[in-house]
Amino acid sequence: MTIANIMVAVDLGEPARDRVRLAAQLADDFRARLIGVAAEMPDYGGCPVGPTPGGAYCIPSIQEAVLDDLKRAQAVFQAAAGGQRRVEWRSNLDFPSAFLASQAAAADLVILGRGGDGNPCLCVDPGNILMGLGRPALIVPPEVGRLAAKRVAVGWTNTCEARRAVRDALPFLKRASEAVVVTVDTGHGTDDTRDVIAFLQAHDVCATSVRAEAQGIAAAEALVEAAVQHGADLIVTGAYGHGRLREWVFGGVTRALLAGSPVCCLMSH
Repeated sequence: MTIANIMVAVDLGEPARDRVRLAAQLADDFRARLIGVAAEMPDYGGCPVGPTPGGAYCIPSIQEAVLDDLKRAQAVFQAAAGGQRRVEWRSNLDFPSAFLASQAAAADLVILGRGGDGNPCLCVDPGNILMGLGRPALIVPPEVGRLAAKRVAVGWTNTCEARRAVRDALPFLKRASEAVVVTVDTGHGTDDTRDVIAFLQAHDVCATSVRAEAQGIAAAEALVEAAVQHGADLIVTGAYGHGRLREWVFGGVTRALLAGSPVCCLMSH
């Protein structure tokens, strides 16, 4: 398994520049194509209804403003991508999350920000897209413009989401000098790590396991602390949630990592 195509969500917030730089660095590392994606849906809510004098000008002016936003996002992408040769730009008048999801078939890895840090009309909220993306997603915190991934922490529970995340993360894990499989005990014990350690070692990954105790703090915080203690700048974990009335409700660890992890998180569902 390799990473040949990397897709990155682009908006007009300052974190987007660092996110694209990180994506470009990974594209260099993996010799991958880099695809920038942005979309914005015009808001016609303020336009006059019916054949009024202003109606003929309102819709084109709103569309022109959106197209200008998309041109600015493309300029952000091109400037931050630097000297990348294999780049592609995709944009459209559409809802950002829906458009990115429709383009994800072209990607091995999709890179997202936390959402809410830039123009809200352009931002992709990972919480709105992660469960239906069908691709591993790398969530990049603000002010992180590089990912060495020499040490990787794997948040482990023996679930289909975690098993898929470990498989999806193999391109990173095989390049790492060390992978630490972290199980967090919140008072109910932890899952056995022997099989996942053996799986990683069979793929030539140097893997060890550690056990962390929540001890009154959130499991996500314990996972992040273990990652930082072992010098990891990447956390690999499953994305957990369930559908309710057409919207996804995340589990506590997934929700907390999406909202506040200072470390890049590679998530799969």
